[in-house]
Amino acid sequence: MSKRLLPLAIALLLLAGCSTNGTTPFTVGLNTSMKWNVALGAAAAIYLIYDPLAPNWELEEAKLSDDTYRLSMKMKRFHTGGAGEALQILKRRAVQLREEGGHSAYEILEYTEGVESRTLGAQRVAEGLVRVVRRAPADSFGLSANTY
Repeated sequence: MSKRLLPLAIALLLLAGCSTNGTTPFTVGLNTSMKWNVALGAAAAIYLIYDPLAPNWELEEAKLSDDTYRLSMKMKRFHTGGAGEALQILKRRAVQLREEGGHSAYEILEYTEGVESRTLGAQRVAEGLVRVVRRAPADSFGLSANTY
């Protein structure tokens, strides 16, 4: 269902649950099958808004150069936890980038977290700049240098 149709679906659900005899909505004046329809419709609307199976964070990745990436993350608007996961997700993706490219390390050059105000409520955001590094083998005794 489109996000634009969601408010219309919720409004129709509320109207379907209202009684016409002046009593309270959703319960009195509705037969049992209608109560089940309203309950199932409400559960579907909550599922569409909350979507419990969706990941808490949305990650966007931009490759700035051969070894540098900008990782931008946005948290779901409606969630039951996961507010402290942003740095963990950034590091997990940095490890994946390191392994995919055959690099030996990664460096986090920048990292910020914050909250952006939106019409439907605040949304947690985080952004990081990661560089993958291919290090030269160590030569602790200087045996590889051509200086004698």
